[in-house]
Amino acid sequence: MREHDLFERYESAFDGADDTMRRKGKRTNRRADDAEPTRRGRMTEEEKLRVSRLREDQLSSADTPEDGDRWSTWGDADQGPKPHPDWLITELAAVDRELGIVKTGKEADVFLLERAIGDRSTLLAAKRYRSNDHRMFHRDAGYLEGRRMKKSRETRAIANRTAFGRNLIAEQWTVAEFAALSKLWQIGAPVPYPVQRSGTELLLEFIGDADGNAAPRLAQTRPDEDELLDLWRQLVATLMTLAEAGITHGDLSAYNLMVHDGRLIMIDLPQVVDLVANPRGPEFLDRDVRNICGWFASRGLPTEIGDPSSLVATLLDVAGMA
Repeated sequence: MREHDLFERYESAFDGADDTMRRKGKRTNRRADDAEPTRRGRMTEEEKLRVSRLREDQLSSADTPEDGDRWSTWGDADQGPKPHPDWLITELAAVDRELGIVKTGKEADVFLLERAIGDRSTLLAAKRYRSNDHRMFHRDAGYLEGRRMKKSRETRAIANRTAFGRNLIAEQWTVAEFAALSKLWQIGAPVPYPVQRSGTELLLEFIGDADGNAAPRLAQTRPDEDELLDLWRQLVATLMTLAEAGITHGDLSAYNLMVHDGRLIMIDLPQVVDLVANPRGPEFLDRDVRNICGWFASRGLPTEIGDPSSLVATLLDVAGMA
């Protein structure tokens, strides 16, 4: 059971508080969904101990495979779009084994994971969002504009940045990235295939070689003149694909693009922005374009080719916003 579920169970104990008050003859105008806990403050030490013991009991009774860290979680997760790639292993009897960490970040850590069954195996990138020290907590208002949780107590928890609320935000980003990648994959954008999502863990196609070496970020490459021009053309085609879908990356830079076998691949998409629904959509698009154009210019791309103002105007036209 995830910590999110434990907190949800803990808070749900107070959902019927208003009904209880009505039975006692007390008047209230609150909706059941807005019911406030009758007990204030943090969890008591007794309650913390109970939750801790429950967590330990579940871990100790877990059915763990001998040759891996866990059984495949495919059956319990939100699954990637169909048709599934040929390399994907969907058998529930498959075993997941962690091979090490690929990248640490302020929002999430990425681990290398092998999923295997019999003589078949595939490498996956396990991206796990962390609720603490999440830099997007300080700048997520623009990205999350218009998004609300179904339960008002969850909305309050997010607004107040409680431990429960921070975990909800982390899960929101995971859900948003999984949805964005699924949509982009289906329209042919160069993104990793989103295998599955479970809680704050996102399993993705591993972009790298068979030995588990991740492909370099664009920022780590030193392309020659011809390679630079080819990468630029791929970038413009990718941005056009996003614009046709009415979205922009939202945080695009040379660190959110990978180069694998000469192919440019866009990654890190939890903050994808709807150009129409978000009032600041064109602002995010303009920032994305200027950021990445700046990198290409620093590597020698002629300004008449990589002019950011011209590209922004083209993309807005493609998105039907010119």
